[in-house]
Parts: sequence; C-alpha cells; structure tokens
Amino acid sequence: MKRQDFDFYLPEELIAQSPLKNRADSRLLVLDRVSGEIKHKKFTDIIDYLNPGDCLVLNDTRVIPARLFGNRIGKEEIIEILLIKRLEDDTWETLVRPGKKVKPNTIVEFGKGILNGQVLSIGEGGTRIIKFSYSGIFEEILDKLGEMPLPPYITETLEDKERYQTVYSKNKGSAAAPTAGLHFTKDLLEKIEEKGINIAYITLHVGLGTFRPVKVDNILEHHMHSEYYNISQDTAETINRTKVNGGKIISVGTTTTRTLETVSDENGCILACSGWTDIFIYPGYKFKIVDKLITNFHLPESTLLMLVSAFSTREIVLNAYNEAVKERYRFFSFGDAMLIK
Repeated sequence: MKRQDFDFYLPEELIAQSPLKNRADSRLLVLDRVSGEIKHKKFTDIIDYLNPGDCLVLNDTRVIPARLFGNRIGKEEIIEILLIKRLEDDTWETLVRPGKKVKPNTIVEFGKGILNGQVLSIGEGGTRIIKFSYSGIFEEILDKLGEMPLPPYITETLEDKERYQTVYSKNKGSAAAPTAGLHFTKDLLEKIEEKGINIAYITLHVGLGTFRPVKVDNILEHHMHSEYYNISQDTAETINRTKVNGGKIISVGTTTTRTLETVSDENGCILACSGWTDIFIYPGYKFKIVDKLITNFHLPESTLLMLVSAFSTREIVLNAYNEAVKERYRFFSFGDAMLIK
C-alpha cells in the first residue's frame, strides 16, 4: 500500500487559519462508511446521530505551551525547541530547529537563563534528548516562557490560547490538541447527556506522531511514535456496560480511537490501564470497539487519513474528501468535522 494512494487535491485557501467564533458553528459532513452516502449538516446536529445508551468517548488531554525559543549561550541565533514527550523528571524528547546547530552537550538558555537545557543525545529521527535545569516549578516556568505549539500550516496568531484546548481538557501533557474535540461546547455536552448518552474520558498525550509525516513510499515501513495513555476504572466500566447493553461507542478523534483499539480485546472489552501505544491503523485493520468516528479533515498522505480510510474504505473516504473540497469545507485543526457511521 503506497503513501501516494492517500493523496488528494486541497486548495490552500481551505486550510482553516483560525477557529470560528462559536466552536459548535462548524459544519458536519456525515458519511455512511458502507454505502458512501454523504449528508451535509451542522455540527450541532451530531446529537441526532447519538442514541440513548450510546457512549461518547473523549480525550481529555491538555496541550502544554511546548514551544520554546532560546539561544546557545554566547550566541544570538534563535533556537526553537518543541517539547514532545517527558521521559523522566526534567528530561524530554524534543524537536529542535535548526537541528544542525544543536549537538550533544550544547546548552540552550531560555528567558535569559531562567531555564537552561543541555542536549544529552540525538534520538530517533533526529530528535534531541534534553535535560532542563531551573529554579522553581517547571510548569510555571513553561507557562511563562512557552508558546502554544500550533501546527506549521497555521500562520495566523491565535489570540485566545484556550481555543486550541477542548472545553473538557484536564490532564496536561500534549504537544498538539485532539482537534476533533474542539467543536464541542459545554452546552452541547450537557444536551448530549440529557438525551441519555454516556460520556467517558480517556487520556492520550498527543506527541511526535502528529508532526511526523509519512516519508516512505510503502506505508508498512512507517514507524509510529509511542504516546502515553491512561484509562480510568470509571471509563472502562462505562464503556464495557455500554457494549453489554447494546449501545454504540462513538470515538471523538483519531487519538481516542487509537487508544481504545490499543486496550480493547477481541470482544470489545477494555480494562483500566495505562501505558504507551504506537499502534498504526491503516486499511485492512479490523476495528474491535469503535462503532462511529467523529474526526476532522486531515492532511494528504497522513497516518490520520489512513486511519479514517481504514474505518471505511480508501475510495469512499477520498470521495468524501473531494466532496468536502467541492463544498468548501474548512480543513485541518480549526476546520470542520466528519461523522463516519
């Protein structure tokens, strides 16, 4: 299966640069994953596709201000560091730009020495393993010096940082937002619960997989980066009870989907647990637990588009994407949504 099989034409002007004033004002493309039938709706219509006894599963990770700008001691050139994953205590896996300037033992200072980072080694794919030193509380320093790590295709400044967080974000640790959840408002979630739909939360801290493109022609040779997840006892019980009672599991986003499929057994049952997942879902994968998927429109040739294609077929999904382009839907992180049922 070739990376190029997941390409499609996307006019640059359809890449959403900023969020809508009201989160729930997004459009919703509803796709029947078997027949390929397409309906054009508003996101608030999502409630019509959820039935009493179903379970809506959301990723409650919270994005940290993971983008830091500093300089090598005694040098003026700006060094950009993106925190990807905490390895232990104050040691992080990072992306660095320009990487050629930052070799092992290099020390980068931020905020005129408020925070210093020493490069310990070069990791897989050119990442840098950096140990930070500081006085005080790391999270407070990060809030002061760090910036929200918006994707590179967003070139406009985000005035309100909370718009790159879901309204239910809770557990800090992501380098990117679980963007399918950005469409939900507290009011919409309350209406969903009032209808008798269960809501459950998992945590998956979004990491390097979001930023790393597929570079190999044969997608089977692509290696996914591992990301930390946690499933609570309450969440496991809610999801399992839903399945036993005949309800549907509606996964919000590819991050939620990968987590659920990682921890599910062949019968669609899950246990409370935590760990690391590097699951790569592409066409041919047999889903064990997810019945419906709410997701955004993804980049061409991305692992996210491959996962969505696996939930239906590549042909059906790419046809829906071409229809979305024709109908002028907004794409990517701040764009519109799809429901695949």
